[in-house]
Amino acid sequence: MTYLTHPHSPPMTALTTRRERRSAELRERIFRSALRLFAVKGFAETTVEDITEAADVGKGTFFNYFPSKDHILLAFTDLQLGKLAESVEHFRNSTQPLRVFLENLATRMTEEPLRNPGMIRALLQGFVSSTAVREVMISKQDRAHQLHTQMVLIGQERREIRNDLPAAEIAHAFRQTIIGTLMIWSVAGDASLAERIRSAFSMLWSGLAPRIPSENIAGETARENI
Repeated sequence: MTYLTHPHSPPMTALTTRRERRSAELRERIFRSALRLFAVKGFAETTVEDITEAADVGKGTFFNYFPSKDHILLAFTDLQLGKLAESVEHFRNSTQPLRVFLENLATRMTEEPLRNPGMIRALLQGFVSSTAVREVMISKQDRAHQLHTQMVLIGQERREIRNDLPAAEIAHAFRQTIIGTLMIWSVAGDASLAERIRSAFSMLWSGLAPRIPSENIAGETARENI
């Protein structure tokens, strides 16, 4: 006779939660093992077999979670996109000054690369070598740009950033600054990332701070000359 449940089994919700937790932990182990290998060996040189051996799982288990090793890179991009979307929503409902928010966002978005410098090189390698990765990542980057543009629009409405430029252009400049800094830093992969990001952002902000109307400048000058 087959029993659907044991008389002393926990509620199905608890069982489901436990299974989901174990499944998430296994996926994370595969994901982290792959990222470490990409950083050490390179994306192209790492095989699915390398990943399954490092994560101590079978190939079937790997393919249950990731259709290919390309999807590890896409999962990393999804991780970053999730952080960005969460941050933008938080900013929308907060009174935090835009400059503080952007500086904190830049730091938060570079947490994963700082933990694994080689990941940036692996992403670039995967983008160049895989058409499938490139096409999907382009669409994800479009989504990232939309989220950054929303963030800038909120700042413009609050008069915390210059509004004489399109929000999309400012968002593009911000992304280029952070991504460019990451790319250059990844060559060294040392502990200087946080300082590099702060320096690059400070220089960028000097061109993004709200413009003082010319009549206000003239008034200030006149008062100084009295």
